[in-house]
Amino acid sequence: MEGNNNEVTLETVKKAASTLSDHVIRTPVQTCDTLDLLSGRRLFFKCENFQKSGSFKFRGACHALSRLVSANGTTPHRLQVVAGSTGNFACGLAMAAELFGVTAHVVMPNNSPECKRQTALSYGADLTLCEPTAQDIAQTVKQVQDVTGAVFISGGNNPDVISGHGTMGLELLRQVSNLDAVVMPVGTGGMLSGVSVAIKSICPEIRIYGAEPEVANDAAMSLSKGERCTFARFPQSIADGLNGNIGPVPWTYIQSYVDNIFTVSEDEIKNATRLVWEKMKLVVEPSGAVGVAAVLSDSFKAQAGGCRNVAVILSGGNVDLQVDKLSEFL
Repeated sequence: MEGNNNEVTLETVKKAASTLSDHVIRTPVQTCDTLDLLSGRRLFFKCENFQKSGSFKFRGACHALSRLVSANGTTPHRLQVVAGSTGNFACGLAMAAELFGVTAHVVMPNNSPECKRQTALSYGADLTLCEPTAQDIAQTVKQVQDVTGAVFISGGNNPDVISGHGTMGLELLRQVSNLDAVVMPVGTGGMLSGVSVAIKSICPEIRIYGAEPEVANDAAMSLSKGERCTFARFPQSIADGLNGNIGPVPWTYIQSYVDNIFTVSEDEIKNATRLVWEKMKLVVEPSGAVGVAAVLSDSFKAQAGGCRNVAVILSGGNVDLQVDKLSEFL
């Protein structure tokens, strides 16, 4: 089962917002004079690092699971779900499953950050590790399904998940007036597609930009070539949450609604992460800071010069805090 909605629309996002109103945090928007100065524009940071489970992924996981429980017609404790994830969707699904009394199985690459593994386990998920390739993750998910009968919920290709992520766009429009652009990280594309549908349907003049690592630039290549591009083996960026491939369902909306996708170097990601830590006093993971790296980049300054008021989504805050991990940023 990939979701009960066949498409993502403004109406499905609004319904998701109603469903999620009692479950998710309406995350705050913060500002930073230093980053305004460095970027040459007014920035508004949507702090999804404060979201339950530590990232925006809880929105989509909670919405998809809520709809599954409602539609299934059986007691929740008999339901089992499974997902493959580089980390944050596993955490979000595990927390949502605990909330609804459902058993969650999560498949994660064996190089996923330890903090994300432990978070998923802390919510009671059954964790299986595999090699960091799309094929290995898919095969392992299928094996779990065969053994358990669990329902597959795709973190980046499920319309219910995407509609849940789109609720960030509705919140942003209520929180910040006169926006010229919204910038956000893109991995599998669920957030970028959902938010772009929501915002462009209401305010088509607002520009929507994705941001991703240069070494994991499948979304940028896809937009440039006009066809979905993927990696057989996941790239290894410090922004681990963005190492997955863009999904075919998000791709259909990204083609229609996204104005551009900017790529940034590993050093730019590290610098942006460090700036958010030091100047905003916020715990954000490298994946969550990729949008910050983009708005500080020369390419963004050159191509988005007319955008004065820009929202940047800080997508997550699940970061390993061991000294050996933090040393990468020093």
